[in-house]
Amino acid sequence: MTRLPIHPPLPGLESPTRVEVTENDFRHDGFMKFSVMKLRHERFAGGMTPTIDRDVCYRGHAVTILLYDPKADVLVMVEQFRIGAFAAGVTPWVLEFVAGMVKPDEDPADVAIREAGEEAGCVPYNVRLIYSMMPSPGGSTEIVEIFAGLVDSTGIGGIHGVEEEVEDIRVHLVPAEKAIALMDENRVPSGFTLLGLSWFARHREALRREAGVV
Repeated sequence: MTRLPIHPPLPGLESPTRVEVTENDFRHDGFMKFSVMKLRHERFAGGMTPTIDRDVCYRGHAVTILLYDPKADVLVMVEQFRIGAFAAGVTPWVLEFVAGMVKPDEDPADVAIREAGEEAGCVPYNVRLIYSMMPSPGGSTEIVEIFAGLVDSTGIGGIHGVEEEVEDIRVHLVPAEKAIALMDENRVPSGFTLLGLSWFARHREALRREAGVV
């Protein structure tokens, strides 16, 4: 599994490093695993904390990909039902980037390209990694790698998804300006999509130059 780089929170800053785990009790083993971990860790001022209990969600390794057609100046985005949003009491049909889970023996970039085909019916090119991030480091092990790729959006649309996984995914071609406006209007609840859109807003013109559009 890909790991985030190990470095201090700020350049030149020294942080505590010592963690002692005394017990890791797994309570559930499904699509996600859950455990209660007993540990103590080094304090900023020195010494160790008392033993504390922390719930851990083992979510795994995921990828998402920003799909951009620089000639049409549109983003290829998908809409689908999300159980977390439903359980939180917000609109469960979420507009976001194509995403998927990575198995231990898979290359994340290859998974991102495959998911683009399965969920949006397109084949991205010039794919590059833009961020590695943790959506919820306070309790989840999930690491998401965010990729960006260029596409030709001609003929893209409709409903997609893998039937065996009961996926029901609607594809949208969203003009670049509208996508950025949705972000600024607080209408994009998906964290990895927000982060990708923020990057896109700053690199859009560079992507168009790269494609020879401007």
